[in-house]
Amino acid sequence: MENQINVIGLGYIGLPTALMFAKNGIKIVGTDNNTNLVNSLTEGRLTFEEKGLEDLFQEALSNGIEFTTEYQKTHTYILAVPTPYIQESKKLDPKYVISAVNSVLDVCEKGAIIIIESTISPGTIDKYIRPEIKKKGYVIGDDIHLLHAPERIIPGNMIYELEHNSRTIGADDLEIGEKVKGLYSNFCKSEIVVTDIRSAEMSKVVENTYRDINIAFANELAKISRTDNLDVYEIIKIANKHPRVNILQPGPGVGGHCISVDPWFLVGDYPDLTNLILTARKINDSMPRHVLGRIRDIMREHDIKDITRVGLYGLTYKENVDDSRESPTLQLLERMDEHLAFGVKVFDPLVKTRNVDHQFMNFEDFLNEIEILVIMVGHDHIKNNMDLIKDKLVLDTKNICVFEGPYKL
Repeated sequence: MENQINVIGLGYIGLPTALMFAKNGIKIVGTDNNTNLVNSLTEGRLTFEEKGLEDLFQEALSNGIEFTTEYQKTHTYILAVPTPYIQESKKLDPKYVISAVNSVLDVCEKGAIIIIESTISPGTIDKYIRPEIKKKGYVIGDDIHLLHAPERIIPGNMIYELEHNSRTIGADDLEIGEKVKGLYSNFCKSEIVVTDIRSAEMSKVVENTYRDINIAFANELAKISRTDNLDVYEIIKIANKHPRVNILQPGPGVGGHCISVDPWFLVGDYPDLTNLILTARKINDSMPRHVLGRIRDIMREHDIKDITRVGLYGLTYKENVDDSRESPTLQLLERMDEHLAFGVKVFDPLVKTRNVDHQFMNFEDFLNEIEILVIMVGHDHIKNNMDLIKDKLVLDTKNICVFEGPYKL
């Protein structure tokens, strides 16, 4: 079915992409091996919150989008499956992409187009995907057309960025690349660049690595400033007045499934050439430990010996989203566990399920149990409730407090 797209993987990337295509009149079947997820979507229930997603979902449903656990026999596939990295080697773990490709090869039509949207390390398609296709006896460029169109969106602003961020299409055959460009032009209003596959692979990883390095510089400045009792935020504000300086803000760590993961792909593949990238990763990974040190300082200063009087506000990896993957708070809890510091309280207004021990579901109950409040995430919720936290000892790792007195990084 040449006019139908089978989108594989219905998570934070695949689902919005599938819905956007469906909204624009393209026949979409979404496939995921998570039966509960498929059932929920079929019944009209989303599994995560995102600005504008519900409206987009309803439009897609009215245009006939379908959800199933079965791969479809069709002509075009978009793969948006997870791409974790291996902790020990820091290399990409390609098992989900390989599995998805093989499942597609079992059912696809001759001449099928397979588009991988998942972020992958440079050379992944050459090393892992082409051999799988050849192993099944297919001729690449004839029986199967391979492309890489890395996603470029951020939770909290997905719908806008799907439409307005530029895209990259990596293809063996530029003519096929132009055809896929036309497909994405159904909803992408920005520039779409067609290039080769390896350049597309590298460009996405480089984008997130660039941001990771810049965040690491801000975090290192925060550590330097702390040792000499300087205000890092004032320093950055002044420095950024220079027309060619744009220092980011420091924070309690780097989370999410992009910036905290993708640079490791380069470190794993090019260990002798990634000194700066590795250092940046180490700096950002060290920030939860730095926050732990600041908590210790505050407890000592106020003679507080009970760690259960400490509360962490925010469980997600960034403000105003419900995604807690690789979040700095989870990293901090792991550091505390290593130091036998049990019982710290946790609250996040956007996380509706209990994911960690001592997690509160009511903000006022949470505040009643703590003396030290550590703001790990700058949700609008906390910004709108400053009056409720003025009587606490506040460690403001996001520099959002509008009253005098909070401790800073």
